[in-house]
Amino acid sequence: MTSPSSDQSALTIIILAAGKGTRMRSDLPKVLHSLAGRPMINWVIDVAEQVGPAQIIVVIGPDMDAVKEAVAPWDVVVQTERLGTADAVLMAYPHIRNKSGKVLILMGDEPFLPLEALQNMVEKSAPSIMAFSAENPAGFGRMIQKQDGTLQAIVEEKDASSEQREVTLCNAGNFCLEYDGLAKWLPRISNQNAQKEYYLTDLPEIAAEENISFEIVNIGEVDGWGVNDRIQLAQHESFIQDVLRETLLENGVTMIDPQTVYLSWDTEIGPDVVIEPNVVIGPDVVIEGHVQIKAFSHLEGARIGKYSVIGPFARLRPGADLAENVKIGNFVEVKNATLQKGVKANHHGYIGDADVGEGTNFSCGAITVNYDGYKKHRTKIGRHVMVGSNVSLIAPIEIGDGAFIGAGSTIAENIPAEALGLERSKTVLIKDWAKLHREQNKK
Repeated sequence: MTSPSSDQSALTIIILAAGKGTRMRSDLPKVLHSLAGRPMINWVIDVAEQVGPAQIIVVIGPDMDAVKEAVAPWDVVVQTERLGTADAVLMAYPHIRNKSGKVLILMGDEPFLPLEALQNMVEKSAPSIMAFSAENPAGFGRMIQKQDGTLQAIVEEKDASSEQREVTLCNAGNFCLEYDGLAKWLPRISNQNAQKEYYLTDLPEIAAEENISFEIVNIGEVDGWGVNDRIQLAQHESFIQDVLRETLLENGVTMIDPQTVYLSWDTEIGPDVVIEPNVVIGPDVVIEGHVQIKAFSHLEGARIGKYSVIGPFARLRPGADLAENVKIGNFVEVKNATLQKGVKANHHGYIGDADVGEGTNFSCGAITVNYDGYKKHRTKIGRHVMVGSNVSLIAPIEIGDGAFIGAGSTIAENIPAEALGLERSKTVLIKDWAKLHREQNKK
């Protein structure tokens, strides 16, 4: 992350994120809806930071403390009344620290803005605006160009003539201009429109009154396409998943059926990893090389050492830290646990809040019992321990190196190294009971 600078000649970036997102039909602010496990506002913040600004100001709406937390430590101002994009910038304007640099204005609901385009906008000597060519421009403001390619005007579709509606170059909503220009032109934007709101799209016409033209920076349609509803959110998710999958494939990861593998924005996977179909990888997952992730597994907050095998139908939850050559099989869940080299839990088990030593084996149905209804407790298991089938280890408890825990046992006290821990009721045998029972029930 680029830290705020005291350089008064540097760039200020204003991100507009006050929209309620009414069409999302959600109590969650629009910019906090996630793409690849990351709020869309943080995608915008990330690319903004890479431009190298001295200051980022995020304009939010009232009661958006969660957005404020998401964009920390950058500055936040509140647009108390949502009176349009120019009004939002007007709220941020008094908080701009440098008075001689440029101001880049971005939309908080356009998560995949390309860095090169933003750098291009900042480097231009003239004010600039971002645009994209739409296959279907319906609903977008049209960019009407002069003969020299600069911008003449932005015409909203409802105001466009039939000829103007044929234009496919559309407004992406992002502007860059000198602080002096913003200071002169922003107060001249009026709300003389049907919505009675103040729009940044008036800036080019106001600048033209001083014979100053905005240059157009073109980007791809998907780069400048904002998220306004859950349909578009899903389309953006599909796009970024394809990008993440392609990156991993190029870096030596094998996916049997890539379209069924879902990744997080921060997923790290080493070479020669094989991922079978229907795998979901959530945030904060690191997988070292030569690992096999079998079908229908779900991973989040986990570290997996090389040559390990996970799944099928395995779940690794936050805090799962697996060394190399660990095997986690079908219907096994691991949470907040450290498993050393060679640990095996091949089927139907739970390892939570535990430290498990090298070479230990969890048999079918074995679990750590970590919660007493009020607090979580930890289980410590030594090296080369054999935990039998259907064993319950009631934490807090320690099992020494090389110990055996007999099948069906519920263990509630420490077991020393090389000992056998065994707890089970005596078998009661009544000869011929079943025969007598059947005969009695026939009557």
